Amino acid sequence: MAQKDVLTPQDVKDLAPLYEDVVLSIKQVYDPEIPVNVYDLGLIYDLHIDKEHKVYIKMTFTAPNCPMADQVLAEVQHGVETTPGVSGCEIELVWEPAWDASLLSDEARIALGWDPEF
Repeated sequence: MAQKDVLTPQDVKDLAPLYEDVVLSIKQVYDPEIPVNVYDLGLIYDLHIDKEHKVYIKMTFTAPNCPMADQVLAEVQHGVETTPGVSGCEIELVWEPAWDASLLSDEARIALGWDPEF
């Protein structure tokens, strides 16, 4: 990473509201088989916004053979790119580490009727 790409503490502070808006956009996309959004499912492994407001996401799916993967990726891409202030979005689909239920947020556990403490 070039020095000019490193975010300063002020950059991070300035980007915080945009980061929150991007997360809210991602939370509008639901897994078609599970009634939980992809963010709370733990499918977003990394979310980074650069100084030019381009969003970089690493995400996965609960299973590599998800028949709706292309649709979900397109929905995440569209949601992020239409978030005011975002200049673009790049999504990298990854399979390592493999997704497991430990990545669920407390909100997802509650929505699924699971104890959030486990």
